[in-house]
Amino acid sequence: MTRNTNAALPRLKLTYFDFDGGRGEPARLTLAIAGIEFEDHRIPLETWADRKSQTPLHALPVLEVDGVEITQSNTIIRYLGKLANLYPADPWEAALCDEVMDAIEDIGTQIVATFSIKDDVQKRGARERLSEGSIPLYLARLDSELARRGGEYFADHRLTVADLKAFVWIRHLRSGKLDYIPPDLPDRVAPLLLSHFERLNGDQRIRAYYERRRTTHVPS
Repeated sequence: MTRNTNAALPRLKLTYFDFDGGRGEPARLTLAIAGIEFEDHRIPLETWADRKSQTPLHALPVLEVDGVEITQSNTIIRYLGKLANLYPADPWEAALCDEVMDAIEDIGTQIVATFSIKDDVQKRGARERLSEGSIPLYLARLDSELARRGGEYFADHRLTVADLKAFVWIRHLRSGKLDYIPPDLPDRVAPLLLSHFERLNGDQRIRAYYERRRTTHVPS
């Protein structure tokens, strides 16, 4: 849990799965970077089936704000980005930010759909099709948009939640945890996006967050 002494901020509880990544991770990073206190409620994957019906839409993440629940990952990220001053105030810059987050949500949904495929041959085929089609399409689009916006940030000429969402997605693609999706795909298709990832990976606030996770996390 990170700490903040600003009493004006609401009481926050973020519920997501007990791993570093996925739809809940940009929200965690947003709060950690801003030093905003929150309850980081992590649910072990093996207990999810029993807890699923207790969530509003039978899905995670869920954010409680002073005891009131809200859902939808990008809605949560935008709200927290505003609290953390990591979301643009200008309507056009906000739209640029939203475009990136929604695009990553789209392609992420396509990848997540393969998790439920039990037959390995079918899963391999589905993921190879993504690796040859949708994933490089989205990578190339984000790469070109990043170039068009100056090459460093996706919106507002500064770090925003769009950058954090992109960082988490590239981190997952390059992790090697997605069978049949080449981990070097971002390196080959989106060199500017890879440089963006590496720059954020070197950000001291992000490094500190993951260092704390390494020293405090006990694998289940």
